[in-house]
Amino acid sequence: MARASKAAKAAATVKIKQVGSLIGCTDKQRACVRGLGLRRLHQVVERQDTPMVRGMIGKVPHLVVVVE
Repeated sequence: MARASKAAKAAATVKIKQVGSLIGCTDKQRACVRGLGLRRLHQVVERQDTPMVRGMIGKVPHLVVVVE
């Protein structure tokens, strides 16, 4: 039972798309977007769904969108 739940947690991912420009953003916001692995507009990356990633998404909600 425990192994199944660990595998399910490891397999949970979230797709993130950059929709806003980094021009005029603060350095902390740039670091969050960069930390998510995004480099250009409309790029989509897939990351593990962890509280740290969700926190980074929450810091820049005007720049990124969660794609399901």
